[in-house]
Parts: sequence; structure tokens; C-alpha cells
Amino acid sequence: MDPLKKKFFEKSSALKQEVRSLLKEHGDLKVDEVRLRQVFGGVRGVKTMVWDPSQLDPMEGIRFRGYSIPELREKLPKAPGDTEPLPEGLFWLMLTGDLPTDEEVQWLADAWEARAHVPAHTFKALDALSPNTHPMTQFSMAIVSMQSESVFAKRYADGMSKNDYWDAAYEDAMNLIAKLPRVAAYIYRRTFHGGNHIEPDLSLDWSANYAHMLGNDNPDFYSLMRLYMTIHADHEGGNASAHTVHLTGSTLSDPYYSFASGMNSLAGPLHGLANQEVIKWIFEMTNNLGKTKLSEDEIRNYVKHTLDQGKVIPGYGHAVLRLPDPRFTAQMEFAERKIKDDPYVKIVWQLLKVVPDVLKGLGKVKNPWPNVDAHSGAILVHYGMKEYSYYTVMFGVSRALGVLAALCWSRAMGFPLERPKSVTTDWVKNFIKEQVSA
Repeated sequence: MDPLKKKFFEKSSALKQEVRSLLKEHGDLKVDEVRLRQVFGGVRGVKTMVWDPSQLDPMEGIRFRGYSIPELREKLPKAPGDTEPLPEGLFWLMLTGDLPTDEEVQWLADAWEARAHVPAHTFKALDALSPNTHPMTQFSMAIVSMQSESVFAKRYADGMSKNDYWDAAYEDAMNLIAKLPRVAAYIYRRTFHGGNHIEPDLSLDWSANYAHMLGNDNPDFYSLMRLYMTIHADHEGGNASAHTVHLTGSTLSDPYYSFASGMNSLAGPLHGLANQEVIKWIFEMTNNLGKTKLSEDEIRNYVKHTLDQGKVIPGYGHAVLRLPDPRFTAQMEFAERKIKDDPYVKIVWQLLKVVPDVLKGLGKVKNPWPNVDAHSGAILVHYGMKEYSYYTVMFGVSRALGVLAALCWSRAMGFPLERPKSVTTDWVKNFIKEQVSA
């Protein structure tokens, strides 16, 4: 048994027994109350699932196993000469709860390198699609095409014991994460660079190899990709893509099916696709004004013009956060060190000065602050990645780390099929009538 799998098995077995004891003694404790507005409002804020890799606090932002993003940037192992953390270390942390050593991160990097082979039929499936197919459609189809490699599916068909579900899920998670950069880079090169593909360089770490296959060997871009893959990796379990992976996985669909379903959710405009909307809107603003050097007054007027049209300012607001997103701050710090004179980066910083005050003036906005999407596009454009329809694929590669770690835990803990109870509108009307007359 490999060292990461061994540690995960020990940790999950112990927690499983602890939770069984907790439920036996306290299983009938009331945790929350559901309001009617939540029944109709997307079950917002209702505590109905366990998700250990990360938790989102409205005021502090995301914490991975208790560690904030600034703490991760300080404590996780780094590539030689770099200041940004290696996402290999974050996956180890999310799966085990322990900060890894440099040696453990190197072991994981080597393990992913050994598992990184993509089946030939996946490339054939992608090549059968028009290059004009949206990159997220290609990404989802590529993931599903690799389901033929699923260890979980094969073992389940052979009569696998429930006690071994976690092991098969772990193998699939490790294999899938290892293959994703190759698949994602292949989609980028076939869509935007005429199929001029770049072979992997397995001497590089997971993120740097992805950057290399995208076509940029600038060490600063390697560093950016390590940061990007780390800060986008998870955002607790209630967000749409994470919850979709959890829900699909609860049916015992294997990690390939489960992750593909989550990526279809991530592709929604109200979720991961929002990251392309930010830079698209900034491009529209600079095109309409005919320049990239803008005054704050010009930006403020354009923001108000956008709102007057009944549109939102992309990259601002969040369902949970009530302060600036720490993921935005991490990218801002990177840009301040590396590319502070970039015109689009400067626009992002001007927006930070303008947009919150404008949104506060509306009197209706709960969170007028920037989220993670508000900054990522401007930095990617600086490093040559102007094809914003691809950004969500990069988001998806990163998000695999968190959702697949959580999926391993779901199988290890024996979480059941998720099956909430629905009601009809007539039931709601009768319920209200009974409550009012009582």
C-alpha cells in the first residue's frame, strides 16, 4: 500500500468509527431549521452534508483543513526557487489533514507522473469534435471517455466489498488527477493553436508541466499556475460543482462519471463560467472607450452604465463571502510582485476602488467585494492566454483536487445515497394554510 493511501486509510478508518459513535449517541440532535424561503431558494445555507477538505467562512474566506490561503502559501512545500505552494502538497493535506513534508510531496509528484498516461481513444474522441466546440464540452467528454479506465467500475462489476470502495475511489482519483493536465492542454492546443501539441515534460511538477504543455515556459507562469491550481482547488461542499460530484458519487457512480458531472455544473454561467465573463467585460469596456489607460471616473461611469442595463458587474459578489475573497488577494499580491505595470491588471485594481462603493450605493448588495474571478483573467492575459472561453477548464483541473479528495472520504465513511424530500406547490399552500389557522 502506497504511503498516501496508507495514511488516508488509517485516518478515515479512525474517523469512521468516531462518527459512528457520535451518531449512536447524538444522532437525534437537531442541527438546523429549514425556512420556506430556503425550500424555494436553492436550499441556501441549509446544513445537509459533511465536507472535510475545506470550509468557507463568510468573514475569513476559505480554509483548507483549517489553514488559510496565506498560511498555505507559507507552509506548503514549494518548487526550488519559487514562493508559491505546490498543489501536490494541498492534495495531500486535503486527503489526510496533515501538512506534508518535502519528501511526501515529491513522492506524490512521482506517483502522478507514473499515472499520467492518457488513453489514445480519448485523443481520438476529442479530435472527432469540431475545434469550435466549447472547451468545457470537450473537457467533460474527455473525462467521460477515460471512464473505460475506471478501477472502481471494474472492481464493482467483479463484486467488490463495500469496505473496499474507498480504495478503488482513491485509485481513480489519483489516476484522473494525473491525467487532467495532459487532457486540458490538448484541448487548448487543438482549439486555439491549430492542433500544434506540446509533449509533456515529466521532469516538471504537476502545475509546471501543465503550463509547459499550454505553451508557456516562463518560470513566472509556472509560479502562477502553482498558485492558480492551489487557490481554486476547493471551496467547501455546498458550491454547485462540488455538490454535484458528491451527489453523483453517492449513487456509486465512479470518480470519472462523478467528476464529469461536476464539470458540467462548473460550466454554468452562475458558477465557474463566470471567470470568463470578467475579462470579457473588461475587454468590452476598453474597446468601447478606445483605450486601456482609464481614469476612475471613466470606469465608474461604465460600471453604472452596465448596472443601468440590468446587468451585473462580473467578478463581484459571492453567495457566502462578506469580505474581499482571499483568493483575489493572493492573485493581487502575485501581480504586485510580477506584473504591476500591466494595463489590465491596473484596471482590475481600479475596479477594486470603484465597484464596491457603487454597489454599496444601491443598498441591496450583501457583498460588494471582488471574488476569485475578478483578477484571474487579467493575469492570464498578461501571460498570453487571451482565450477566455478556456479559463473554466483550468478552473476544473484545479477543482479536481478538492472534489476528488472529498469523494475518497465519502466512500471511506460509507456516506449513503443522497435523497432529499421534495414537495409540491400545493403542499406548500396547504402547509401555510394549516400554520396560519393553527
